[in-house]
Amino acid sequence: MTTEVDRTVHIVDDDAGVRSALTMLMRSAGFAVEGYDSANRFLERAAEEVQGCVLLDARLPGLNGLVLQRELTSRGIALPVVVMTGHGDISTAVQAMKAGAVDFVEKPFDDEQILRLVEEALARGGADYRRSREAADAGQLVDQLSQRERDVLERLVAGRSNKLIAFDLGISPRTVEIYRANMMEKLKARTVSEAVRIALLAGVTPRSEN
Repeated sequence: MTTEVDRTVHIVDDDAGVRSALTMLMRSAGFAVEGYDSANRFLERAAEEVQGCVLLDARLPGLNGLVLQRELTSRGIALPVVVMTGHGDISTAVQAMKAGAVDFVEKPFDDEQILRLVEEALARGGADYRRSREAADAGQLVDQLSQRERDVLERLVAGRSNKLIAFDLGISPRTVEIYRANMMEKLKARTVSEAVRIALLAGVTPRSEN
């Protein structure tokens, strides 16, 4: 799994002049750029696995920027969004932030300001993407466990010893050791702490009987 941040900026704006100026600016700063003249065109592209960040005009005709944000969220597309608003349009900016935008910028904007916001959005998006991939990878590992191996893992996450796990499950400590060894191998974990970290990433719920 790569840990590099995808430096693609998706520019969604119906104004061809704005798209062109932003494309030149972003490319001059070393970013890859993709441009879209409508929210629907971007949604078509986002149906594939896309990374990077989005520079989104809030006042798009048809499907506007705020609706697009909500649509991305409903589809589980977690891209950091910087919303571009008209001068003094604070209410739109507030709505955008509430809808999940990482920041907003007023038109006309300063080049250095928007480049800084894009860098911050990409850094945040890269971290979010790595976390989501780690969680997905952990989930795939945990899904390989048998029910008994998962029973043992849930109790290890709760801090139970082998002896207590054996008591909980009504099996011998030796049998717990066998399940635990198989579990560790399937999780590709060298230590219990690694196994617990994988379990937590996968959303495993700690279980403990009193």
